[in-house]
Amino acid sequence: MAIKASFKGLFFMISASLIILRMIFFFVTSISSTSKLITFDHDHHHHFDLKPPSDQSSDILNQYDDVVRDDGLPAVASQKGGGEITTSQEVVHDDGGGQLSAGGSTPSKVRPVNVEQAVYHEKDIFFEDYKQMNKTLKIYVYPHAKTDPFANIFLPDNRGSPGGNYASESYFKIALSMSHFVTQDPSKADLFFLPFSIASMRHDKRIGVDGIKDFIKDYIFNISHEYPFWNRTGGADHFYVACHSVGRTAMEKAPEVSINAIQVVCSSSYFLQGYTAHKDASVPQIWPRPGVRPTRHPSKREMLAFYAGAMNSRVRKSLVHTWINDSEIRVHQNRLKTPYSESLLGSKFCIHAKGFEVNTARIGDAIYYGCVPVVLADHYDLPFGDVLNWDSFSVVVSTQDIAFLKRILNKIVDSDEYMKLQKNMLQVQKHFQWHKIPVDFDTFYMVMYELWVRRSSVRIHSFN
Repeated sequence: MAIKASFKGLFFMISASLIILRMIFFFVTSISSTSKLITFDHDHHHHFDLKPPSDQSSDILNQYDDVVRDDGLPAVASQKGGGEITTSQEVVHDDGGGQLSAGGSTPSKVRPVNVEQAVYHEKDIFFEDYKQMNKTLKIYVYPHAKTDPFANIFLPDNRGSPGGNYASESYFKIALSMSHFVTQDPSKADLFFLPFSIASMRHDKRIGVDGIKDFIKDYIFNISHEYPFWNRTGGADHFYVACHSVGRTAMEKAPEVSINAIQVVCSSSYFLQGYTAHKDASVPQIWPRPGVRPTRHPSKREMLAFYAGAMNSRVRKSLVHTWINDSEIRVHQNRLKTPYSESLLGSKFCIHAKGFEVNTARIGDAIYYGCVPVVLADHYDLPFGDVLNWDSFSVVVSTQDIAFLKRILNKIVDSDEYMKLQKNMLQVQKHFQWHKIPVDFDTFYMVMYELWVRRSSVRIHSFN
């Protein structure tokens, strides 16, 4: 009986211990989860004292509780800085798992409007380096004959002016072929251009989207066996240009390209695998517009902000749901059937909201029409960020702060900051324009400068 009683006592003690351990584990887990909400933090440096519009945050929560993120990005802002927006009310946050969630009293931060700084980070250094680049940079383009069965993939098409969303890729090839940077002597080359076109491969029935990876794998195999240049550096002094988002996965069967080569791409998210900031370079997605650029004085821009586009991301759905009925921020949940030009010319701010990728042509559109860009695309490695100070001519807002957008923009307008942003933005227009025959400081020359900057790290890599 004594043994039986002792077993009962032992069983009771073990059971009680397990219950206590479960309670402790539950308590610790609860604290841990709450602390995640409380310590949600980003590095930004402009202070706004804001409160969200009434009930909008909870409305977004209710409608988009089951929306899965299209890219898995957490809601953080694009670049680093230092100040914040604080609020004691609920804010819409992305919990990192693909849904919008309530953040309680979590601090929210937004990127600064730092218009006192110059348009260029280091203007003197940029202009000095630019001169050197113009004199000395040489590119060797792997040769392909017009009779090559895939000449349409490799050779620039000079028959007309490229158009559409992915024209940047074609314009670069045309401009390079017309420039003084090309050398026929590979021994004089600083860099080697892989001239394949992702956009052309997509539309070629012999390749198509499903065949791009194999095509590139075979191409790299061929040039690495026919020429000695790739093997000298493992491809570190080679580069390609792609604007379509398919380019982000096109190198999966030739990983040495994405790992070693310089990728000059429109889809430049430094959060996603396959793009390495500082090694790779961001090129703007620009929809070419011929003719004289239209202008409108800021005082004639009566609309606060404008957006129109397909609902193909959580960010866009949240933006449209929040502001669909607002009279100052005009948002449309579809592409407009009428020309965008009047809305772009009539707005102070034009919103770039990420879709499937961080990039769209909307930043280029905004700059072309003299509209200050508002960037809602976390982790976007903005074009020419090595040179241009985006804080001086745009407003970059974390996607978690969509509910605060109107107050952020009105605060800028009510001060003298908007006029400074607008003036600075006009200064950078020349950097966001393509020409078939390159013009100093246009998009082509800016891409060449980005390559020039990166060639120094290639040389270090080569000598190691």
